[in-house]
Amino acid sequence: MPDDLTKRRPQDASRVNLSQPYEVAWWCSQFGCTEAQLRAAVAAVGVSADAVRAYLARNKK
Repeated sequence: MPDDLTKRRPQDASRVNLSQPYEVAWWCSQFGCTEAQLRAAVAAVGVSADAVRAYLARNKK
C-alpha cells in the first residue's frame, strides 16, 4: 500500500525512511538535526528510530 501523502508524518514511527522527502523533513525536525546528520546516523546505526536518536544524542556538536 502506498504512503498516504496527506499525512506529513511517518507511516511507521519506529523506522527512519530516507526515501520520502516529507519523512526526512519530519525526522530532522524531531531530532533537531540536518538532513546530512540524519543520513550519516542512518548509515552508522541503521533505520531504527531509537538507535538514530541515541546516535545523534551521542554525536551532537
